[in-house]
Order: sequence, then C-alpha cells, then structure tokens
Amino acid sequence: MTDAAAAADPIDVLLNVLSLGETGARTSEDIFTASSHPMPSGRVFGGQVLGQSIVAASRTLSPDRAPHSLHGYFLRPGDVRKPLTFSVDRIHDGRSFSRRRIQAFQDGEPIFSAIGSFQDEDPGLEHQLPMPEVPGPAELSGPSPLVADRPDASLLLRANPIEVRHVGSDIYLSVEEREPRQAVWTRLRRPIGDDPVLHRAALAYLTDFTIQESVLRAHGVPWSTPGIRTASLDHAIWLHRFARADEWLLYVQESPSARGGRGLAQGHLYTRDGRLVASVAQEIMLRVP
Repeated sequence: MTDAAAAADPIDVLLNVLSLGETGARTSEDIFTASSHPMPSGRVFGGQVLGQSIVAASRTLSPDRAPHSLHGYFLRPGDVRKPLTFSVDRIHDGRSFSRRRIQAFQDGEPIFSAIGSFQDEDPGLEHQLPMPEVPGPAELSGPSPLVADRPDASLLLRANPIEVRHVGSDIYLSVEEREPRQAVWTRLRRPIGDDPVLHRAALAYLTDFTIQESVLRAHGVPWSTPGIRTASLDHAIWLHRFARADEWLLYVQESPSARGGRGLAQGHLYTRDGRLVASVAQEIMLRVP
C-alpha cells in the first residue's frame, strides 16, 4: 500500500470496488467485472469478494428479493493488481426463494466460490438472542497511540473504510484479555447513501474484519507477532434483518474451537437499539511460529 492509496477517501475506494462492471455477456451465467483495493499483503481482502458477490447476485434478481444467507469458500489467494471476473449461475427461482452460485475468477481460475439464497419479505415467527450489555461506542476510543505511531499500522488504519472500537483492549500489539471472545463496535467511516444492496454488500464486507481476533485472543497472539500467517478458509453470513452499514453495529465474537492449524470464529451483529441483524461463522488457517 502506498501513501497515495492511503490518502484517497477509503469510502470512495470501497464504493468503487463494489460498483461492478456489466459486460453484457451471458451464456448460462451472468458475467461481471471488478477491481480490488490495495492491501499490504498484496492479496485480495476476503470481505471485498463477499461484498462483490452480493452485488453481482443481486443484479440478477428483483429488488424485492433480498439476500438472507451466503456461504462461501476462499479457494486461492487473489492478487489485488489483477482484475476480477464474477460469474452468477441462476440455480433456482421459486415462489419465495432464489438461489445463486457466485464465483470469482482471476487468470481463468476460481479464487472464491459461494452459494447465496434470497427471499421475498414474508411474515412469520420471530425471536432473537438479546444483545449483551456493553459500553457504547462514544465511551470507547480507537486504536492506542502506540499503534498509530507505527508507520505500517498507521498507513493501514488511514486507508481502512471500517471504523472499529474494541470493548476492552485491542490485540494489534499485545493481548491483555486472553479469552476466546471479544466485542467491537464497527461501522463504515461515513454515510454511503440509501441503496439497500450497497448496505448489505458493505455489511458483508465488514463481517470479515476482526472476526479472526477471537481465535488469536484465546492464545494470546497479537497481530504484530513476527511470522504469523492467517487466511480465511470459508465464510458464512445469515442476514436476519436490514441494517445500515454506516451506523454503529456491535459485533460480538467468540471462538468455540481451534486445532490442526485452523480456528473457528462465530459472531453476531446488533444495531444500537438491540436488533440482531446478522450472524457469521468463519474458519481460518492460523500458523504461529
């Protein structure tokens, strides 16, 4: 990542990668093109292709049919310097539900594959887990000054479209609370308008940020650990209720298990008034020297 990339408005950068190009080409699948935003590792951020997949699939459906789940596998590391091609297979359209298979390609090889399910708004039974009582975002601060003093970390934070405030300490440089759970308040850094597809895509984008930390925190491993290697293996999102991605959301996370170089993390996202809007599960590869 360069200083020029960090100087750009990170929300504009995010909106640009979510604005997929339409090729007009279609065989048995719909084809879209996209770009990637810079990443320090040079690998495509997993949350980016999650959000792009929701946009791509939504382009093949009526606006009344919204996503309620997406289950995806990260197959290969993506290269941020290369363009992305998305294919959408219209697997099934029923009276209330539609299913779509979405794949992202680079150099003709799939790097991500997912199936998403979409549904019309229907009445039915309703309940939810209550939101835990935690301090609000106004009572919490961002990353510690020690993190901002590191040139590499400072550059990454300035270029990040997501704002995060940990309930308790962060794990950028050290781990104070060593337990397999945490909570963070998170949102996009500024408003992005009222397009519901864009908010759902942006919500999927931010679910991939910090979800791995419950695994690292359980073992006292900060992000600054020399030689640490992580990679998302798969990711599942269930969208229960609509929420704006540019308003504060409480992301409650826990890790029920880790073994064999893998760690499982789960999360729930709540609005400030306590509505459960999404649930998340992700398994990561984790290598610690």
